[in-house]
Amino acid sequence: MPDALDILVLGNITLDVLCFYVDDVPRYGPVRFERSALQPGGCGSNTAIGLAALGARTGLVGCVGEDESAHLARRAWQRVGLDTRFVRSIAGEQTGLSVALVDSDLQPRFIHTPGANLRTDTTLLDAPAWHASGARFLHVAGFFLLEGLLTPAFSDFLAELRARGWRVTLDVALSPNMAHPEPLWAALPHLDVLLCNHEEARTLTGESDPQAAAATLKGRGVPAVVVKLGAQGCYLASDSFRGLVPLPAAVDVVDTTGGGDAFCAGFAAGLLRGESLPQACKTGHRAAARVVRRPGAVAGWLEGENPATRV
Repeated sequence: MPDALDILVLGNITLDVLCFYVDDVPRYGPVRFERSALQPGGCGSNTAIGLAALGARTGLVGCVGEDESAHLARRAWQRVGLDTRFVRSIAGEQTGLSVALVDSDLQPRFIHTPGANLRTDTTLLDAPAWHASGARFLHVAGFFLLEGLLTPAFSDFLAELRARGWRVTLDVALSPNMAHPEPLWAALPHLDVLLCNHEEARTLTGESDPQAAAATLKGRGVPAVVVKLGAQGCYLASDSFRGLVPLPAAVDVVDTTGGGDAFCAGFAAGLLRGESLPQACKTGHRAAARVVRRPGAVAGWLEGENPATRV
């Protein structure tokens, strides 16, 4: 019988090809860059790897193809002890692929094909099976990238989980699908915490000030909102705390790819340990710092430091 889990992460899974450093892409002609990295990626996989590396008994929910990209991802998942019982392999589909063009400001631009992620839909949602896994915490990673879940049925499913006693957090991910935010509005009353970065918060609310954006989002029925602000830390709005949670220390940044996913991993790990929301934000900052010091979204979890290192 599989081991009991602490948390499930529902999200997209990709292979990431990272190119350093690309500041401009002409329509014609070659583009030269200094170095590259090849790693498993996707908001779901990134966050789940981080949680597992932090010692949480983590299960991933998503879809991959039957290809070499999926094999590479599975090797990384195995290294950190990630449970894959809810990862579906889709015959005839390729695993999602993202090419990240990281510029000299350390910001990535993505060229992306979703591949098997398009099969991440409501057929994956199995409340009895998830409940039987032992988990009572769901983190939804990259919500607006999960096109098959942008339906009323998904918010109904979250309501069912909450009725079963689950805690639910959701991170949005910047996407053209944000032009139609109704699926998020329907989900918000069934969440414990909504997470987004500054640009995502501005896109959703039209508010450039993080405090105003968080207040607008919280007003739609979610108990707590975290707006990630990079080097400034994050802004937290909850019933018991409203304010900036700064970084504990300055960070030497090599690549910001996956920093937001690492924050979510640390944040969720903190909540699993019983930390308050501000404390969990600080744990998220430390997790993000571990990742952005290395190229790629998961090298900070897979290289150098041993898996299951507490932050």
